[in-house]
Amino acid sequence: MSDFLSLGISKVLVDKLRGYGVAKPTPIQEQAIPFVMNGNDIIAQAQTGTGKTFAFILPILEKINREAAHVQALIVTPTRELALQITDEIEKLIADIHGVAVLAVYGGQDVDKQLKKLKRNPQIVVGTPGRLLDHIRRETVRLSEISFLVLDEADQMLHIGFLGEVEDIIRETPVNRQTMLFSATMPPEIRKLAAKHMRAPEYIQIEKTQGPAENVKQMAIHTIDRAKQASLIHLIETHRPFLAVIFCRTKRRVSKLYDALKANGFSCDELHGDLSQAKREQVMKRFRDAEIQLLIATDVAARGLDVEGVTHVFNYDIPQDAESYVHRIGRTGRAGMTGLAITFYSSADRPILDMIEKELNITIQKQNLERRENSQDDKKGRPNVEKEKRGKVKETQKRRQQNNRQNENRSGQKKGTKAASDKRRSKDSGEVPKNRPGRTRKTSGKRK
Repeated sequence: MSDFLSLGISKVLVDKLRGYGVAKPTPIQEQAIPFVMNGNDIIAQAQTGTGKTFAFILPILEKINREAAHVQALIVTPTRELALQITDEIEKLIADIHGVAVLAVYGGQDVDKQLKKLKRNPQIVVGTPGRLLDHIRRETVRLSEISFLVLDEADQMLHIGFLGEVEDIIRETPVNRQTMLFSATMPPEIRKLAAKHMRAPEYIQIEKTQGPAENVKQMAIHTIDRAKQASLIHLIETHRPFLAVIFCRTKRRVSKLYDALKANGFSCDELHGDLSQAKREQVMKRFRDAEIQLLIATDVAARGLDVEGVTHVFNYDIPQDAESYVHRIGRTGRAGMTGLAITFYSSADRPILDMIEKELNITIQKQNLERRENSQDDKKGRPNVEKEKRGKVKETQKRRQQNNRQNENRSGQKKGTKAASDKRRSKDSGEVPKNRPGRTRKTSGKRK
């Protein structure tokens, strides 16, 4: 295997990488960096977590003109989180390098602050399509002189619906630019985009299959929607993840699950589009620093999420296609580490699960929850329990009947005693007992 020096990366950057614990290039870096250094356009198909960010950052930093006071490299990403992560990686590498600046532009951020920083003419801009187009229309960023264009997570930009905006941005760039396209999957729309806007690109594919990384163990657990919360809590307590990402289908379901997990005492937070940018950044920082253990998120909010130490991914709601499945479980098993991905599915979800397996040419291990098995065991033992209960009920009823009879006897004796005393009283006084109307009629007959 080559080292970074043999790939043309300077000793200054290599020393920086070693300081972060990166000593050898990954396969995507080993194959892509020489092409980028030679000025070739590239299409790189690789899963998330394979180190593709350094595959374009390192050669761009080597080739950038530090004296030029204009934007030279534009990196387009589908989400704010990914833009911030890439910017953070670049800032670490250029911390002691004079004459290189980077700026992240994305929605939800103060536009005036971005404008002030853009006036300083950063060499590298990392941004999301919507905010980049906003600056282009305002004429606050000029892309007419860029040398490098990177489209990162291109399939996800297609998935979210940004492909039209991406083409609008490409039209603002010079024809002689160097273009690098990175994508985990290669749908027809992405191939068409590449054919239209790239010049004889070199094609790099790290994995022959488009399935998830082999170091991620996958499981699918059959359940029903109303049992999901209890099932998830059971699995978290069983597997005890160091850090875990839990994916839900909608923002509302994210918030509902967050409230439930928080009420059960778990260290967690939520990430979705309704949060302010400041809140999103705060949540991500807490998760990266392992201040929270569980991150409940929507697909869009967690796109490109790259956090070291994520050991588990839970698909609380099943992803709707194979690409989303690959991206979701790619949050774990990064940089050669192992991971576990667990997907909940109902009987109605089974066709989607089968489709994912077929498209990715994989077989996911399927299980029924132990809770269901335990409940079946309980049902098997229930007849004896019911029999005992019925016996106890009968004994109780028998005792009650005996007590009732005894009470009736006692009350009868009391009534008899009272009748005898009434009889004696009427005999002495000549009064007719009030409760004996029959005798009244008989006495009145004698008088007549």
